[in-house]
Parts: sequence; structure tokens; C-alpha cells
Amino acid sequence: MKTYAVFSYKELSMRKLSAIVLLVVAALVLSVLALPAAAQDEGGPGEGGIIIESNFGGDIATLNPIIISDASSSAVAGFLYPSIIGLDPETQNAAPNVAGALATGWEYDETGTVLTIHLRDDAFWNDGTPITSADYLYAAEAIKSGETDSARTYVFDSIESIEAPDDYTVVVTFKEFNCRSFNDVNDIPVVPSHIFSEVFETYADMNEDVDYNLNPTVTFGPFAFGEYRPAEQVSLVADQSYPDTILGYVSPAGWIYKNVADQTVEIELLLAGEINVVAGVTPERQQDMRDNPDIQTFDYPANGYTYMGFNLADPTNPQNGLDEEGNPIDQGHHPLFGDVRVRQAIAMGVDVASMVDATLFGEGVQIATNAIPTSWAYDDSIEPWPFDPDAASALLEEAGWIDEDGDGVRECHGCLYAEEGTPAEFELLTNAGNTTRERIGEIIQSQLADLGIKVNFNAIDFNILVQTLLGQEFDAIIIGWSLGLPDDPDGTAFYGPENDLVGSGFNFVSMNNEELNRLYEEAAHVEGCDQDARAELYIEANRLLRNELPYLYLYSANAQYAVRAEIEGFDPFPSFLYWNIDAWRVISAE
Repeated sequence: MKTYAVFSYKELSMRKLSAIVLLVVAALVLSVLALPAAAQDEGGPGEGGIIIESNFGGDIATLNPIIISDASSSAVAGFLYPSIIGLDPETQNAAPNVAGALATGWEYDETGTVLTIHLRDDAFWNDGTPITSADYLYAAEAIKSGETDSARTYVFDSIESIEAPDDYTVVVTFKEFNCRSFNDVNDIPVVPSHIFSEVFETYADMNEDVDYNLNPTVTFGPFAFGEYRPAEQVSLVADQSYPDTILGYVSPAGWIYKNVADQTVEIELLLAGEINVVAGVTPERQQDMRDNPDIQTFDYPANGYTYMGFNLADPTNPQNGLDEEGNPIDQGHHPLFGDVRVRQAIAMGVDVASMVDATLFGEGVQIATNAIPTSWAYDDSIEPWPFDPDAASALLEEAGWIDEDGDGVRECHGCLYAEEGTPAEFELLTNAGNTTRERIGEIIQSQLADLGIKVNFNAIDFNILVQTLLGQEFDAIIIGWSLGLPDDPDGTAFYGPENDLVGSGFNFVSMNNEELNRLYEEAAHVEGCDQDARAELYIEANRLLRNELPYLYLYSANAQYAVRAEIEGFDPFPSFLYWNIDAWRVISAE
């Protein structure tokens, strides 16, 4: 890979000045990052030291928020662009006038299908250009065009149109009243349209190797882009033009997202003081961090879960779930996982409860379905599959998978979707460096071998993993969902056929169940969006998922932030580590 330089295109005089300023900023970040991580004096604008966070997820793929689909890229881009509607860190609900967001208020019409959002008029990109409704509209049109690799096309399943009657008003018209539609609005990013429209001649150009995707020069947030060094780090520098600061200025000099080999290494670097933030401590080290006087910690239930996803379709011929008219496309069947009995046998052949105890060290809970314990649609009467190897073996034999040649691996003898004699064998992938997932993969490999299923387990680079995942050319995968806020138990994005899009959709397991689709639709249209009534429908949907098993649901872990004791201002909320990062300061350890 290469280091990305400043982009070049025809600039107006104001942008020429901006480019000069940004070159100075880039030089500044290099000089700042050469200084010690601790603040150099008592504090002031950009004098609060450097925040250095570990990244074991691999290189960023892009900093273009329209096409981002990986966690590493999202972590960086979150500092560089505003959201249209902010979430209150304390309540985790949408609220007006949130720092880093644009909405000052909003209201629906009497039908509940037209949402009018009022935007602030005091937000500017760091080249001095006002942030307006056109910046939201540009991103919406890019996503809707279908020309980009955006995974967010699902928002237009509910949105009919988006208009900008003036610079500071956005009007979103929904196709119908839908309880989940509001959350779709914030899944459309805000980008500097005056820059994007010049950098990208067409929306499809965003999918190409364009320098600007990894070298954004016009942003809005507490930090501006500084430098990207592949396989090493991303560096951001304090942007004192950011208006929403707590102290009246951005205190840290910069923020570095430093690549590390794995989660073991990141803890050692934290203890050595070479980094000062770990955003997700592995379960086996959480108590160590609590007991260490040099470390500050914050514990909370993770808003997400880890699972093993089964490709239900033919991985040799990936197809979208629906055609242009919305009719189902024949996607074939996975030779092994296309039969629900095989998936159920695997669920009984893997001792998930013991796995959770062994890999999470008491820092998490086994889950049975799509809802995690903190969700308002969680029902603890939905229990995980029991560990029962005998029942699993019997179910596999019923499904036509029998080891007739005695080599320890079952073969197809009358199975539904594989050729006769095909061995029960599949490839299981996860992201290299995630030590917990790597251990889980090894456990699954060993336990399924006892069941007569051969698992070829590989941990690979995260970006390659995501490409393979979205391309739907995999057998099974261990990965996780970080769920959105506010809590939305709807699973349409994960299991709806409209989101089964090769190359971009999040329903990469190709789930399409008519009853599940019906339940989600009914829950989305409950009169008045009564939460109790909706919860009943989601619970029924979760029971179905528990039995159909598009995923082998594994666990929801306890989450922990850990930072060095030298950081002042560390005061997080669950899922909001950096809500006040502009006021953080790294003091001297002496």
C-alpha cells in the first residue's frame, strides 16, 4: 500500500488559501506527534498532549463516510464529520443541540410521514464553508443512486424523498408511517458537498482508488486529518475551528490511531505508556486493569454481540436477495448450511456456555438470539440451544450426513444440497488479531471435529475479511455486531432480503424468511409505536431466529475502556468514550 498525498484538483481562491492552511496543519501534526505524549505545560489550545489509541482491526479502508463499512475506518471518520441528529451521551437518545451534530429541532406532520429537521447556522467546514442541508442531500443522493459501494442503501426502503427547501432545513418524506424510520435518517452522513462534487465526477468514482478517500482535507470536528501511514497509524491534529468545545478550545494536540498486532500487544503497550487508550479491553485482562493503579477503567454492558454467521446461499455463485422488481432471486443453497438441521446440529455440538466461561472469564453472557440483555425486546425465556452432542449427531444423520468410510469426517449420503459423498467440511474465518475470536474459532474447530465435521479455521486481515463477507463468498464467519443507538431491536438490516446485496448489504448470510419479514413489518407499523406491543412482536421474531439459526449466536461481552492515569477529563458514558475528548489532557507522569 502507499502513503496518500494531498489531493489535487482545480480550486477557487478560498480553497487555495485553505490548502495552504492544511499544509501548515499537516506540518504541525508531524511536529506535534514528535513531542512526548504528555502535555508540555499547564494547558491551552492544542497543549493537552496526544491521545494514542490502539487499533488491532487492521488498516482503515476509507475515510469517505458514504462507503465506510468497517470499524477501523468508522473510528477515525467519527472525528471528522458531523451527524445530522445528535445522540445525548447520557440518555443515548436523539436530542437537539448536541455537540458535533447539526439539528436544533425537528417535528413530524400529522401523518407521521414527513419529518422536518432544522439545522444550526453556526457550523462551518474547516475551510470556512458553511455546513448546510446540501451536504446532507449530497450524501443521500449518492447512496440512493446505487452507484457507490455504500452498505446504507437500506435507508431508502423507508425513505421516499429528501428535500432541502433552504440551507438550514431538511425535509424527509417516508413512504409510510414506520416506527423505525427515524433511525434511518442518521444513517446518512453529512459530507462537504462542495468538495465531494469536485473530487468525484460521478458517485461511482467513490469506489475507485481516489486519494481523497484516505486524505480528507475538509472536515468538521475536534480534529482534522493529519497523516495516514499504512500498517502504522492514522494521525489527526487538533482543529481549533471546531465550535462545540467544552473549554472554548480543543485541548489535545492530536489523536493517533496506532496499529498493533493483537489485543495482547495493545495491553502491554498501554501498561508501558506507549499508548494511553484501549477502547475495548479483552475479558481476561479486565480485572487486571481494574486492579492497576496506573490505569483508569470504565465498565459497561456492550451494545453488541459476537456470532458465527452461516452462509445460507451458494457461495460459488453469489446473488442478490431480490431483483429490481422486488422478487426473490434463486440463490441456490449452501451445500452444508442450507439445511437448517445442520445448523441446529452445530448449535448443539458446540459448547457455547463453556466457551463463554473459558474465553470471557465471567465478563459476558451467552445469548440465544438477536436481542442482547440491555434491549427492551429481550426475553430471558428464549434459551440458547443446549450442548447435546448425541442429539446433534442424530440430527446430522437424519439430514443425510453420515461417516460411512470411518475416516472421522461425515459425508453426504442423501443430504439435501450437496453431491453424494461430499465431506462435511467448511472454512471458518475471523479477523486476525482478535485473540478472543481466534480462541473461539479453535474451540469450534475442535468440537465440530468430534462431531464429524471438518473445520478449516483461518484468521485473516480484517479488511480482506470484510471484502469476503460482503462478497458472500464464504462458508462461515466469526464476527460481531456493534448495535446502533438508540436501541432498535429490528433486525431487518441483518436478515431482510432487501439488504441481501452482494458487495454491500449487511444480510450477507442471505436470510429470507417470510414469517420473520412479516413480524418485522408488523412491529414497524404498530399504532403509536407502542413499545410494549412492538416488544411482543420482536420477541416472537427472536424465537424464530433462535430456531432458524442464520447465526450461531455466541455472547454479549462486558465492555471496558482503559486509559492511563495521566489522562485528565476521562468521564465516559456507555458507548460514548470520546464525547468530551476536546477537554482531555495528558498530564506529566512525574
